[in-house]
Amino acid sequence: MSLNIDTIRQQSPNEVSVLDLALKAGAAIVAIYEEGCDIDSKADGSPVTKADQIAEDIILGGLNALFPDIPVVAEEAVEAGHLPNCGTRYFLVDPLDGTREFVNRNGEFTVNIALIENGAPVFGVVSAPVKGDICWGGSLNGGKVAAFSGQVVSDKIEDVAEITVREADLDNLTLLASRSHLSQETEQLIARLDVKERICVGSSLKLCWLAAGKADVYPRMGPTMQWDIAAGDAVLRAAGGVTVRRDDRMPLTYEVPGTARKSDLLNPDFIALGDRRILEHLS
Repeated sequence: MSLNIDTIRQQSPNEVSVLDLALKAGAAIVAIYEEGCDIDSKADGSPVTKADQIAEDIILGGLNALFPDIPVVAEEAVEAGHLPNCGTRYFLVDPLDGTREFVNRNGEFTVNIALIENGAPVFGVVSAPVKGDICWGGSLNGGKVAAFSGQVVSDKIEDVAEITVREADLDNLTLLASRSHLSQETEQLIARLDVKERICVGSSLKLCWLAAGKADVYPRMGPTMQWDIAAGDAVLRAAGGVTVRRDDRMPLTYEVPGTARKSDLLNPDFIALGDRRILEHLS
């Protein structure tokens, strides 16, 4: 059943305002994507473009106006050495997740905004501006928790529908893998599952695909940052799924220590899934 974004706006105006920020940032990215731009490298060798910074500026300005009392941890700001004291409630922003996908021009990059409370992602927005897809889930104010998807048409969100994870066929799993980061350790874990289909997808779209019931599991053995996955994780959890640490199978937690550096924001290896029964095959 399709829902009306204006009705959702009346019920949850702040949440839709965050969606609007993601759309504005996405529109700015697409303008640069279409005209082309130079590619630079960060200290760790990962690519960065002016689209990353312009999108982040849009999001930071909007969040600071809407929620002046909530700290924001944003990728490019952290890269420049700006990491605020966060406490237990803060926003995580990845203005352009999947810069390699941006560079490779396959459209599989996203804008990500998440709210963290007490170690958990309680609200998140993931927008794929080239594809015209947007997903969001959770609540900013402790209201009803649900996940949604929509299509972006002329900067407006249409065809809104509630999404949920699916019950897995444990003998015929659909697995999502990173298009740009697939380690030998990840392959070894995949070999322990009954995988019928493997799909390579870029950026945080993988978590949204799980949330929408398009796939069953996404294992990630390798470095990711909190801002890479928090928004998608929020959508997945709101849709009934979970992201667990590989080592102890407990839900992934998020934290910015008081004296944090960028390296403190690295995630452990994790497994994201729509149906927890899949973990029984890995025990």
